[in-house]
Amino acid sequence: MAEITFREALNQALFEEMERDDQVFLMGEEVGQYHGAYKVSQGLMDKFGEKRVIDSPITENSFVGLGIGAAHVGMRPIIELMTFNFGILALDQIMNHAAKLRYMSGGIFKLPIVIRGPNGAGGSLAAQHSQALEQQYVHCPGLKVVMPSTPADAKGLLKAAVRDPDPVIFMESEKLYNFKGEVPDDEDYVLPIGKCDVKVKGSDVTVVTYGRMLTHAVLPAVERLAGEDGISVEVVDVMTLRPLDLDTILESIKKTNRMVLVEESWPQASVGAWICEQVYKKGFDHLDAPIERCSHLDVPMPYAKNLEDEVIPSPESVADAIRKVCYAE
Repeated sequence: MAEITFREALNQALFEEMERDDQVFLMGEEVGQYHGAYKVSQGLMDKFGEKRVIDSPITENSFVGLGIGAAHVGMRPIIELMTFNFGILALDQIMNHAAKLRYMSGGIFKLPIVIRGPNGAGGSLAAQHSQALEQQYVHCPGLKVVMPSTPADAKGLLKAAVRDPDPVIFMESEKLYNFKGEVPDDEDYVLPIGKCDVKVKGSDVTVVTYGRMLTHAVLPAVERLAGEDGISVEVVDVMTLRPLDLDTILESIKKTNRMVLVEESWPQASVGAWICEQVYKKGFDHLDAPIERCSHLDVPMPYAKNLEDEVIPSPESVADAIRKVCYAE
C-alpha cells in the first residue's frame, strides 16, 4: 500500500471514477484551471477537458441547482463547494430539491449527485469560515452524509458516493488534506456507505467519533491514556453519519459499558447529541456510567489561533472525558 495524503486519495478517487464512467463530471469554484481551492482536482482538467471539469461562478445556489438538474437527466455530477460554510447559500436546492425528488416522484427518479468540500475549522479562518455544519444535512431525510477520517476511507467512500443512486453529502476537513496514511493500491477500492469502522480495539471504554477528531484528538488521547493510565480504549469511527450504523456502536458498548462521544460541531442539537440519544434508548442497560461528550464550545469560532485551539476538542479534553467516564480522574 502506498502512503499518500488525504488530498491525493480524493484526487485518485475522482480520476478513477471519471475515467470509469463518462457521465461523471466535476463542477465548482476554481476546480479547473486553478486545480481546486485545496488542489483536490489537480490535473483533472488536463486529462478530461473543460466540458467535464467545469469552473463555476461564485453562485452556490445556482451551480448546485445545475448539478441537480444534470443528475435528474442521468449524469453523475460531483459538485465541489469551496467550503460547506458557503453551502448554506445552496440549502434550498439541497434540502428542497435534491433530498426530496425521489420521494416526491414515488421512487421513479434517482438523483446520483455528490456534493463535497471542506467542513469545520480551517485554521484562523474565523467564525464565518470555520463551522462544522454536518447536522444541517443529517437532519434532512433523503440525503446520505459521509465524513471520512483517513486517506483510505476518503478514497473508498468517495468512489462509493459517486456510484450511489442517491444524493450524498461528502464532508472533508481542511486540516486533513495534508494528513498522510496508507491507501490500498487496488484501483477499484470501494468502501460501503452506512458502516462504522472500529479503528482501535479496547475493553474499558468506547469512544465514538468521526472526521478530523479521530486523527487529531482521539487517537493521540488513546495513545496517551494507554501509557499513563492503563485505560484500554475502543475507537469507533462513524464514517457515515446518515444512515447511521448504530449496531456497531452498540456492540462496542456491550463490551466496554462506557462511552465518550467526540465531535467538532457545536453541542446543541448536534449529530453527537442524536447518537447519544439513540444509545441511551437502545443500549441503556449496558452503560455503567453516563455518556461523556466532547464538542466545540457553544460559541462562534474565534479568529486567534490560541483561542481556536481552546474551543475545539483536543487530546487533553478527550483524555479528561475518558478518565471521567472511567472514574479515573
